[in-house]
Amino acid sequence: MTLAFHKYQGTGNDFVIVDDRAAQFDNADHARIAQLCHRRFGIGADGLMLLRNREGYDFEMVYFNADGRPSTMCGNGGRCLVAFAKYLGLITDEAYFLAVDGPHAARVEADGTVRLKMIDAAAPQLAEVGQEDVFVHTGSPHHVHFLNAGEGHTLAEFDVYGAGHDIRYDPAYDPAGVNVNFVEVPADPAYPWPVRTYERGVENETLSCGTGVTAVALAASQRGAASPVRLQTPGGLLEVAFQTQPGGGFADVWLSGPAVRVFGGDISL
Repeated sequence: MTLAFHKYQGTGNDFVIVDDRAAQFDNADHARIAQLCHRRFGIGADGLMLLRNREGYDFEMVYFNADGRPSTMCGNGGRCLVAFAKYLGLITDEAYFLAVDGPHAARVEADGTVRLKMIDAAAPQLAEVGQEDVFVHTGSPHHVHFLNAGEGHTLAEFDVYGAGHDIRYDPAYDPAGVNVNFVEVPADPAYPWPVRTYERGVENETLSCGTGVTAVALAASQRGAASPVRLQTPGGLLEVAFQTQPGGGFADVWLSGPAVRVFGGDISL
């Protein structure tokens, strides 16, 4: 038996995508999903997505982390799935789809940029881990740590894996754990904010994280950043626009950036 697949990436955050409108993919086989995402024994990806039919929507997004387990919302994944839906001819420039955290609107711009409407978010909350760190839920849970001069490291030098692993598994975030973002505050808040992210489910740093940069942008608004906020990840530049609400929450949150088809093929199962 073979599986037809497509490989997409959004600022280096890469995904295996399966057109599962016939609902034939066994999404309970977590070991098989993990193998498909494995970078030595499979296709290689940060996650796997199924595109499925869903009444009332253009499609449904079903997402799994690289460990094979179902996960919370993936922003870059959602943008890539929108680009895939356009590739299939299911949409033209606009999409309305269902994900694990609810409905999402999206738009594909003429230059290939995909804009994805994220869920509304509450104001960043002080995290139990780290005195100045904050927690933000943007469809997935995110811990945001702003590096300061006293730590003696630039973001490029920072041990993202070690520090991210410790926070991800801190008892304060039991049992589900948390994604962890490390941010270097720019000299001018209008400059791009450098971000590196340790993702749970991948259990390593990824080149980019859509819900992560969204969390960072909302947290950065408390440090002088104005919408839209540009964010520089190792995999490329993303932008987050939002409206601040009374009480410190956020609405009309949009994540924007590239979403690119890398290749497609068939793999034996």
